[in-house]
Formats: sequence, structure tokens, C-alpha cells
Amino acid sequence: MGTTTYLAYDYPLLSAFWTLLWFFLWIMWFVLLFRIIVDIFRDDTLGGWGKAGWLVFVILLPFLGVLVYVIARGKTMGRREIEHVQKQQEAFNAYVRETAAGGRPSKADELAKLSEIRARGDISDEEFRRAKDLVLTGHSS
Repeated sequence: MGTTTYLAYDYPLLSAFWTLLWFFLWIMWFVLLFRIIVDIFRDDTLGGWGKAGWLVFVILLPFLGVLVYVIARGKTMGRREIEHVQKQQEAFNAYVRETAAGGRPSKADELAKLSEIRARGDISDEEFRRAKDLVLTGHSS
């Protein structure tokens, strides 16, 4: 009497599941491979020969190279990624500050312009004092 054993790939639904699982793992491996390649180029502590060596190792022996790289440099890989994101955030914040401040002159700039206008004689001392008070109190007319 023969017993029939059914394996996961004998069932169409489980076969689809295994196909999707392998496809997902394959995509994840490529994502990891490309992140490692980017990390190799981003790392400032590695010299040119070190970068070339890791790159050759990861490309010629991809599975072993990725595994060894993650074991040897995985912890610092995360730190470099965090530093990169922080630098990007700082650059973005600086850009926003410069852009937001660039549209409106500061009080010092407005007072300097008022002084120039008064020095040319275009406004009287009384008009200068009123305009200066408006600038200093932040009211606009």
C-alpha cells in the first residue's frame, strides 16, 4: 500500500505563495545589494583601494560578498545612513530658513534704508521717527 505525500508545490495556492515568497526575497536581496554598493561609495573612512576591493568582492561573489559585508560593516552601515539623513535634513532646514527670510527684509535693513532716505533729505526727522517706531513695533501702515 503506497502512501502519497503532498508537498507544498503540489497545491496551486501554495505554489503561488512560494513563488511570491521567492520573488520577494529576490527583490529584497537586490535592494540590499544596491544599498551596500551605495554605502561603499558613501563611506569616507575607506580609501580608494578599500572601496574597489569591497566592490569587486560584492560584484564577483554577490551572495558571499553581501553576507560578509553585512557581518563586517553592518553596524557602521546604519550609522552612516543616519548621518546622511541628518545632513540632508539640516540642508533642507537651512534652505527653508534662507528662503523664508529672503522674502522679507529684517528690521535692521529697514532702519538702514530709512536712515539713507533721511540723509538724502527725502523725509523729515519727524517722519523718520514715526517710520522708525512703526518698524520697531512691527506695525505696518
